[in-house]
Amino acid sequence: MEIHKCSPHDTDLADADISLKLELPENDIWFKKKMKLLQDIGSNPLGLMPLQVSANADQIKSNLNSMLQQARIINLDELELYFGGDEANNFVGFYSPRNELKALQSVLSATDEALLSSRNANATVLQELRKATVDVISECSNRIREDTKICSGCRIERENSLLQWGERNGVMSNLRIACVEGAGRGAIATQDLNVGDIALEVPISVIISESIVHESDMYSILKGVDGMSSETMLLLWSMKEKHNHDSKYKLYFDTLPESFKTGLSFGVEALMTLDGTLLLEEIVQAKEHLRLQYDELFPALSNDHPGTFPPKLYTWEQFLWACELWYSNSMKIMFSDGNLRMCLIPIAGFLNHSTFAHVVNYGKVDSVTNTLRFPLSRPCSKGEQCFLSYGNLSSSHLLTFYGFLPRLENPYDVIPLGFEEGGFTPGWTSHMVRGTWFSKNHGIFHYGLPFPLLDHMRRAQCASLKTIALTPENLEIELEILGDLCLTFEAMMESLGDADIDEQVNAGWDIKLAVEFKDLQRRIVSSVVKSCKAGCELLECELQKCIS
Repeated sequence: MEIHKCSPHDTDLADADISLKLELPENDIWFKKKMKLLQDIGSNPLGLMPLQVSANADQIKSNLNSMLQQARIINLDELELYFGGDEANNFVGFYSPRNELKALQSVLSATDEALLSSRNANATVLQELRKATVDVISECSNRIREDTKICSGCRIERENSLLQWGERNGVMSNLRIACVEGAGRGAIATQDLNVGDIALEVPISVIISESIVHESDMYSILKGVDGMSSETMLLLWSMKEKHNHDSKYKLYFDTLPESFKTGLSFGVEALMTLDGTLLLEEIVQAKEHLRLQYDELFPALSNDHPGTFPPKLYTWEQFLWACELWYSNSMKIMFSDGNLRMCLIPIAGFLNHSTFAHVVNYGKVDSVTNTLRFPLSRPCSKGEQCFLSYGNLSSSHLLTFYGFLPRLENPYDVIPLGFEEGGFTPGWTSHMVRGTWFSKNHGIFHYGLPFPLLDHMRRAQCASLKTIALTPENLEIELEILGDLCLTFEAMMESLGDADIDEQVNAGWDIKLAVEFKDLQRRIVSSVVKSCKAGCELLECELQKCIS
């Protein structure tokens, strides 16, 4: 797609009836890189976008496209910048589901802000722009969606009891709980929900946070323990509270599983299945860290305070259960006092993660209503599963701490490379690859691989390299680079071993999950090898042309 110069001249801004502001924050850690990209597409340095009151439908669409070009660049995250490279053309059209939704939300926010201060004459065109933006969000949502198949015969009495408890305590919900094929329990929309609608609203009075521990009998003991964090206090509180039949949160604890099926609970065979992946070491180290933390606390606390910390409730197995609970279900919430706290949110824990979620912007308590709201960033139809974004997380992280792999493609599945930077590529301290199917450019000098990685390797080969041109010398360097990369990833492919089709037959949940993850790693590595070989063929053809 060609770049449409989205910045108006000063005369265009002067003639405009309305100017919407889409500004790159100066405190953005990637300000310089993004500003360079914005300049390349001709963006106004102040982020001002003109809009005529008399604009027709085609003009509004054109304005929206220009705004989206700018908003996409403003909303790029580190990984998207790394893999997108330095060419603005890579970010002109749709780049990723996350980025597209954030960009559209930015345009929507700018439009809503302009509407608040607009005159009646301006309101009509702003409403039309808003409608056009919401329509694009809906189109994007329809293109990328996860089908919901509800399992019949699944018992959810406890979940329904929790929903009823929530309603009695001020929770407002447009969701019901159901068993979803391939996802366990999930939150299903009870009616058609549009952009901006609230899927769930939870008063702070039912949120489990550190204030609850402060009211408990264990706080006076724990506050005197060196290095005791509020998160660890909550973890220890939940280990005991789940057995308290008089607990305010009994119905919540009743819905929690007896065992969490995360990577932290992998058995020996499942861990061995991960041999050849970085995830094996990550899980082992994470579990060792938790064991060390447990040993620092117990049996000392139980010996000194057996009434408060009964030994039978504070075993290693119970500690691991509580760790998995807080890793997989907690959320960081900003309260009205400006403090960020780790919390458990009853009912909200049923919202599953997706790389293209419905609920993206959440996590701040409304100071007026004293509630935590979960608004929709894209539509969710009645009967559709409503997804919540847990963050921009890799599948290895999701497997370790949540116990699942995303169903949609995950652009955050990267394989880090142990290349020492050495100052060759400004702005990047480490390098990585991901599935080359995400790349838009597989041509010469690109090959579907990240530009910073290739630039690093080029400068390592030839520190005096200034420009990339189709010269025999440059082509020889490119062939050497791709050859080295190919050897590296062929060795990685060999260490992963061959896929065992029979490995999942009658296997446990952990082995199946480990096999699925390892297959994903093979797919990523294989794509890099294929791209390197395809790139070598391109280079050899060009080299022949140069020689002849």
